[in-house]
Amino acid sequence: MPKKRNIILLILFITWTVCYMDRMVMTVAIPYIAKDFNLTSVEMGVVISAFFLGYALFQIPGGMLADKFGARKVMAIAVSWWSAFTAFTGMATSLLSMLIIRFLFGLGEASFPGGSWKTVSTWFPKKERATANSFMLSSNSLGPAIAPLFVVGIMAAFSWRSVFYFLFIPGMIVVALILYFVRNKPEDSNMISPEELKIINEKDPEECSANKLSFRDVVKLPVVWKIFFTFFAFDIVFWGFSSWIPTYLVNARGFKLVKMGIIASLPFFAGTIGTVAGGYFSDKYFVGKRRFVIIISLISTALCLILTYITPNEALAMTFLTFTGFFVCMAFGGIWALPMNILPSEVMGSSSRLINFAGQIAGFISPIAIGFLVQMAGGSFGIAFAFLVVACLISTSIAFTIHEKKEVNINGKTN
Repeated sequence: MPKKRNIILLILFITWTVCYMDRMVMTVAIPYIAKDFNLTSVEMGVVISAFFLGYALFQIPGGMLADKFGARKVMAIAVSWWSAFTAFTGMATSLLSMLIIRFLFGLGEASFPGGSWKTVSTWFPKKERATANSFMLSSNSLGPAIAPLFVVGIMAAFSWRSVFYFLFIPGMIVVALILYFVRNKPEDSNMISPEELKIINEKDPEECSANKLSFRDVVKLPVVWKIFFTFFAFDIVFWGFSSWIPTYLVNARGFKLVKMGIIASLPFFAGTIGTVAGGYFSDKYFVGKRRFVIIISLISTALCLILTYITPNEALAMTFLTFTGFFVCMAFGGIWALPMNILPSEVMGSSSRLINFAGQIAGFISPIAIGFLVQMAGGSFGIAFAFLVVACLISTSIAFTIHEKKEVNINGKTN
């Protein structure tokens, strides 16, 4: 019998895909927006980072809203908000108006991820969560993979402003899906059979003990802060890579619009597979030692970044760029397998927000930092690539200290 909980997972996957398309079209359109608004490299970075400032500021409150009012309502409001501000982005008339719109865009979207993680934690038994979560988060690569193709198609026919207007429509479709299918608890859903509900609600002794933890207890756990800083350094890499690849291809490699759109998509199509692989390998082969998925992936990412930059051959450079996308997203799946299996579902919304807050601080810093480094280097991306490689190694070093089985005992206390 098909698992009805997979319908919920598919809706979350679609929602995240739209979320990342809305977020990532800016990184593809920014070289052309910069021409209209006469932006410098630093100002381009600031425009990209404005979203993350709002997103970071509301991360923890947004997660708490999901815990307090339920994931369904919070997710529906968040999607409606960001869809509206996606459309407003196309109406920007100056750098200042663009910054305000992107800041408010991020502020509203910040409530959604906590609701989605809480939904996975509630609708899936513990043994399936890392795999379910990695499938859901593979959308974080699929969205950026589709975004360049979407932007190229719309811009070729209309303009960069039209790109943002068109994205309002899928956002409203997603809101309807959430309201129709998703419930805060599987027992409130008419489509779940008693047999499947029993599987979903089955708890192991360790999880039952851990569920006594409050959010205040969770933030005292060293493992939470290890994941926090691992994710911070990781997202310096991910958002630096994601936000500047289209500009790198146009300015450093000399690609035209259509070619840039196709090549910029490849790392993220590969990353979609990589994210699923990270969660799958964590569940299948690295239970209790998930840090090794992260370590292997990030070392491979650093190597591919170096090869992408130093390789003069265009085809080889694009091959290494594609592998960079695969490995960086594989690390992403591995990192989020940790809290999904360590932290209790009752505090998953707020605790996942705390961890994701680290990533959004990085998302704010990284595009600006790379813009500054590129401008300082007179348009060269060499120092920027070195910056990303160092961040890979820092994230790897912190991940190495996470000994999953030793971090929390069955009483929910640190060892």
